[in-house]
Amino acid sequence: MDSFSISQLQQFSGIKAHTIRIWEQRYNALKPGRSEGNTRYYSGEQLRRLLNIVSLLNTDMKISELCALSNEKLNRLIEKQAAVQPTDPEYEFYISQIVAAALEYNEIRFDKVFSNALLRYGLKDAYIYIVYPSLNRLSLMWSTSTLAPAQEHFITGLFRQKFLVAADALPVPTAAAAGKDAWLLFLPEDELHELGLLLANYLLRQAGKKVYYLGPNLPYNSLVAAVKAVKPANLLFFLVRKNDLENDQELLTQISQQFHHLNIYMACDVARTIDLKKPKNCALLHAVDDLLAVLEK
Repeated sequence: MDSFSISQLQQFSGIKAHTIRIWEQRYNALKPGRSEGNTRYYSGEQLRRLLNIVSLLNTDMKISELCALSNEKLNRLIEKQAAVQPTDPEYEFYISQIVAAALEYNEIRFDKVFSNALLRYGLKDAYIYIVYPSLNRLSLMWSTSTLAPAQEHFITGLFRQKFLVAADALPVPTAAAAGKDAWLLFLPEDELHELGLLLANYLLRQAGKKVYYLGPNLPYNSLVAAVKAVKPANLLFFLVRKNDLENDQELLTQISQQFHHLNIYMACDVARTIDLKKPKNCALLHAVDDLLAVLEK
């Protein structure tokens, strides 16, 4: 896919469409194309440029200065930023080898490296210290045009297989456990990145909980029907793709009101919830340990 609307740019970057247009007009930040019907659209290169600009907003440079930079200079600044946040040497070997496997479409190499990491650290720590940093690095490589989207999809698919196999190897909860404290896991519509949800599925099953795993991109009416059918005690969902506060608030309010009798857990980055109004029946999870703390209660 190499054609994006301004609303999609808003979703991916977290920057409102109105602000993106201002950056275009004032600073010549992006140069959208025009379709035959005169509709504005943005290429993958333009999306990468916007993401790079957004990633550098917390530096000393002004937005006008960032927008004036060429793509090459933005790429160099991004790489410099990444370099000042070194990975723990203990995990660097695994991360580098996974990135190399992605570049080569090498499943055998991936399997050897990841299997070794699982044996050494277990799935939880492997996710925190290896999987997540690997995906961040692959995302950085995509933003600087050194990685094709297919390569990132390839390695994400392999991670997904590993998580599913790990969960499948766990014992099925007893009937008593299934009826006492069941969990329903899902990703809302247009949310497709499910590795965090898969890890939660594994940890909950490992703790002996009954889990109904509905996966990514679940329409809201399907969620309502599923809750009515299986009657879980807990709902857990992730917000991964960047969006704006208004949409996040609307979704959280809708879910908390519709399912006011359930425990609701929303997992996302801390920065995404700074201005979010949290309903009483909703808890925010920002790290794996937050979910483990819930399970220990």
